[in-house]
Amino acid sequence: MSDPASIIRDRIEAHTTAVRGLEGEAASISAIIECLVTALKSGGKILLCGNGGSAADAQHVAAEFVGRFAKERAAWPAIALTANSSTVTAIGNDYGFEYIFSRQVEALAKKGDVVVGISTSGTSANVLKALEEGKKRGCTTIGMTGKNGGKLRTLADISISVPSDETPRIQETHILAWHIICELVEKELARA
Repeated sequence: MSDPASIIRDRIEAHTTAVRGLEGEAASISAIIECLVTALKSGGKILLCGNGGSAADAQHVAAEFVGRFAKERAAWPAIALTANSSTVTAIGNDYGFEYIFSRQVEALAKKGDVVVGISTSGTSANVLKALEEGKKRGCTTIGMTGKNGGKLRTLADISISVPSDETPRIQETHILAWHIICELVEKELARA
C-alpha cells in the first residue's frame, strides 16, 4: 500500500489549488448571484440538473433555496430535475436518457426562470439539452463545469469552470461555489 499520509497531503493540495482557482471566477459568481436574485424577485424559479454526484449537488442546492441556507426566510422556488425517479425513468424509457432533463424543462420552465446545468466534463448530453430547451423558453442558463468546460461552458449564459481535471476536486469546489452563492443570494434578498 502507498503511503497514506502522502496521498492525504496530495489530495488536500489538489483541493486547495482547485478552490483557490475559484477566485478567478469571482465575476461569474457575482453574475450568478445577480441572476438568481433577479429571477426570484420577479417570481421566477430555479431548475437544476446534473448526473451522478452533480445530481446530488442539484438536489443539495435546491434544498438550500427551498428550505434555507443560514437565515430564516420565505421558501424560494427551486426544483432539482434529478429528484423524481418516476419522471426520470419514464422519460428515459420513452424518449431516451438524453431527454430526461429537457423534457422537464419543456414542462416546467417559463421566461424569467433559470436553468442550471452541473457537469464536471461539460459534455453531458442530457444537461446540454436542458440548457438548450431553457434558452428556447426564454430562461437564463447557468453552467457549472470543470477546467475545459466542454460545450457547457459556451452554451450557458453564465458559467463557472473549476480549474481542475479531477472530478472529485471539481465537485468539491462546486459545492463551495454554491454555498457562497446561496449565502449571498440570501443576504441580498433579506434586504428586499
